[in-house]
Amino acid sequence: MQIGPYTLANPIALAPMAGVTDRPFRQLCRELGAAYVVTEMVSSNPKLKHTRKTIWRSDFDGEPAPLAVQIVGSDPGTLAQAAVYNVGLGAQIIDINMGCPAKKVCGKLGGSALLSDVVLVEEILRAVVTAVDVPVTLKIRTGPDTGNRNGPEVARIAESCGIAALAVHGRTRADRFNGEAEYETIRTICRSVSLPVFANGDVTTPQQARQVLDYTGAAGLMVGRGAQGNPWIFREFNHFLRTGEVLAAPQASEIHSVMRDHLQRLHDFYGADHGVKVARKHIGWYLKDRPDSKHILYDLMRAQNAKEQFHLLEQHFLNPSKLAA
Repeated sequence: MQIGPYTLANPIALAPMAGVTDRPFRQLCRELGAAYVVTEMVSSNPKLKHTRKTIWRSDFDGEPAPLAVQIVGSDPGTLAQAAVYNVGLGAQIIDINMGCPAKKVCGKLGGSALLSDVVLVEEILRAVVTAVDVPVTLKIRTGPDTGNRNGPEVARIAESCGIAALAVHGRTRADRFNGEAEYETIRTICRSVSLPVFANGDVTTPQQARQVLDYTGAAGLMVGRGAQGNPWIFREFNHFLRTGEVLAAPQASEIHSVMRDHLQRLHDFYGADHGVKVARKHIGWYLKDRPDSKHILYDLMRAQNAKEQFHLLEQHFLNPSKLAA
């Protein structure tokens, strides 16, 4: 798959997710097989440039190319300025968020709320593409609601504006994350444009990955919630797509090793206090389906420092009998 001058090593990407796809998680997913990752959405509001959240979300130090930064907003000029600013920080691809269904974002007419105004969509895309000399990509949903799945129209506008690649979540804005993703609209989009398309939404098994790629004709898959607590999903998808064989699930020893490494990166990235808080949600995702994890999760969610988190993990994976006593 090609995005501008960048050839991706495989067709599996990590979807941008606010509060999830920070630098530690992006790096981990790359190491386990994601060919392409995108930052959490960064506000285009210039007043928020120097907030702690924006600084964290704009930190991609040490990450390999291509460095893709997602921006969010609703004003063409402000988004264009944000694109220029982030390219100045080192972004090699700018992604525009028109897919987020969160009320906080849509309430300001950003994210997937923009899909209700295709004239504004075109104004934004042209403004951003014109402002920077790096590839600009777009993340959308299938439309505002099930009565108006205008994704194919938005995709054609995107192509005419010079968008380099498109990611489509198979739900409408009104659907949020309810029900099941549908791929018929993504299939129509792929047949409507010649630019590369990532299919996104509810793809959690290698077999589904193959089926969705075959059915939609998409050039790639973008994995979001399926990667939470399961960064091995990228390795498993790639192995199946190459060989047709299902890769064995990671052993407990590897899960422990990856969790320990991930938590250390979070503590280093966010600092001792905030790192412990951010780590809690990842711990919950990693352990939610593991046997005998209920009691350890209770304690881990209340751990106050890194030393305590690591100690409890060691006990759970290496000496679970002590915890059960």
